[in-house]
Amino acid sequence: MDYKEIEEIALECGFTHCKPLDISTIVCKKEVRDMCAANSCGAYETSWSCPPGCGTLEECEKRIKEFKYGILVQTVGDLEDALDGEAMMEAAHRHTANIDKMQDEILKRTKDILTLGAGCCKLCKKCTYPDEPCRFPEKMHSSMESYGMVVLEVCKANGLDYYYGSDHIAYTGCFLFK
Repeated sequence: MDYKEIEEIALECGFTHCKPLDISTIVCKKEVRDMCAANSCGAYETSWSCPPGCGTLEECEKRIKEFKYGILVQTVGDLEDALDGEAMMEAAHRHTANIDKMQDEILKRTKDILTLGAGCCKLCKKCTYPDEPCRFPEKMHSSMESYGMVVLEVCKANGLDYYYGSDHIAYTGCFLFK
């Protein structure tokens, strides 16, 4: 698949913005994983998509290096004010739906992808972690943060804005291709 085709799919799937992703700009940082371990989101050690279920930082880094190119995708939502939690949640749900839709479209063309979204996988009401294997490993996706990425840095390194003003919120994900 070439970038133009991937970009068309991204825009058709509802993303607000997309940019080519240079794999060499991805840095997996222990500090980000340490934030995951602090468990402020409540997902640490509860899901195959989150640490430690998604693999060690070294395993994630190795997985990323298997890919040649990628695309950054964003869903931007409008906020009434900086505390508009309802609009934030709506934009987050829309972003996850966009990620899932694009992943389904790409999987029709190739199986050689890595999908990283925002937040943990929510395909199942209760994840099988750690007792049983993932029920849907081909559909499950981790977050960019779970792989140790500082999303702002990845966006900046690839020419994609991250902040659109106090009346907007942006959720970012990426797709990597071989």
